[in-house]
Amino acid sequence: MRVSAKSDYALRALIEMAAREDGKAVSAEELGRAQEIPHGFLQAILADLRKAGVVISQRGQSGGWRLARKASDVSVADVIRAVDGPLVSVYGLRPEGVTYNERADVLQHVWIAARDSLREVFEKVSIAELASRELPDEVTTRTARDEAWLPH
Repeated sequence: MRVSAKSDYALRALIEMAAREDGKAVSAEELGRAQEIPHGFLQAILADLRKAGVVISQRGQSGGWRLARKASDVSVADVIRAVDGPLVSVYGLRPEGVTYNERADVLQHVWIAARDSLREVFEKVSIAELASRELPDEVTTRTARDEAWLPH
């Protein structure tokens, strides 16, 4: 799986929002500065997140962006789907929609298993956990293994 800049930036912006103690709206400019995200790109990401019901915009002097739901109710998977679509796709199709001849049809099982594996992590990690830097055991157990850090 390849994590897009869009997903990475979206998650960083949401962590920044969730980490704010006051819960007040924050401007896109401030989010961009804090996380070094290009302004135009961030605006497009925030629009996608708004369409998905993850953030809301607030007009006025104290305007800006804030989470539309509790940070604990927004998962990494929710964010990736909002800005990039399905967690796994093959030629733009969901894995269950791909068809192969009988010699290669086993590939579909690999794509389905990969999606299931990603869900085990992405659906269990919330923006609140990222903001508090307290990840669930399912994630810390995986990152505690030395082989998890090998670049292959």
